[in-house]
Amino acid sequence: MEETAAYIESGTLELYVLGLLSPAEEEEVERMSAKYPDVRQEITAIELAMEHYAKANAIEPAIGLEDKIFSAIGTPSTFIEPTPQATIIPLNQTNHSRKVRTLQYALVACIALLLVSTAALYSAHSRLDDAQNQIAQLSTQRDKFAANASFIEQKNIELHQIADMVANPSWSIVKLAGTGATPNSKMMVYWNRDERSVLLDNSKMNLPANDTEHQYQLWALVNGKPVDLGVFDMKTDREHILLKMKEIPMAQAFAVTLEKRGGSPVPTMSAMAVIGNVTI
Repeated sequence: MEETAAYIESGTLELYVLGLLSPAEEEEVERMSAKYPDVRQEITAIELAMEHYAKANAIEPAIGLEDKIFSAIGTPSTFIEPTPQATIIPLNQTNHSRKVRTLQYALVACIALLLVSTAALYSAHSRLDDAQNQIAQLSTQRDKFAANASFIEQKNIELHQIADMVANPSWSIVKLAGTGATPNSKMMVYWNRDERSVLLDNSKMNLPANDTEHQYQLWALVNGKPVDLGVFDMKTDREHILLKMKEIPMAQAFAVTLEKRGGSPVPTMSAMAVIGNVTI
């Protein structure tokens, strides 16, 4: 009994059922099976266990799968149909037949496990893609939030700067009003006579939108002569409230004309949009 117990626990019988032994080893198992009922019963138990496992994990094949497989290998599916005259030998008549049947069930179980593993892998991959997409969205939202925070911070700085300019006597606030060509136009110019700085207030700028071939040009009138202070576009979505222009040490008035893109050496008086005098 101890001999059969050790033989059963060796794992040899499982390999025999799976057909993984050499011919000599199979003969040894069959000899032990014929000699010891315990060995024969253990083989039967292993075959039944594998059969139950295969049935429990079996997956119903998709409709038409059989036709697709035989079509791919160039063999009609009716090839496997037995003819009326065929003699079907029960699989359980011989040990070899039982092993074939068990191997068939084991193969079905392996295929089932492969399908389940593939489905799990696909599901994990899908979840990973979803997580990566969520991370990308969060990153984009973070960047937008940072950009908005920076924009608001810059606006706050410029608003404080405007408030300081109003209280600083070195700054002159010049209001430019529309002319006959654009009577509803208006804008604000800040000029620091000590620092020679000239700034335009975009938040208080109201000019007709210019096209791609033209730009507005700011002029300072110094002793009756126009001095170029640079060009700009009329935009409603500027990043900054204040737009820095060229410096000027002296000015009696400021005016804006619409010129060809890049500016003009002399102002086009007929295209003057706004003008305003400096109050000292």
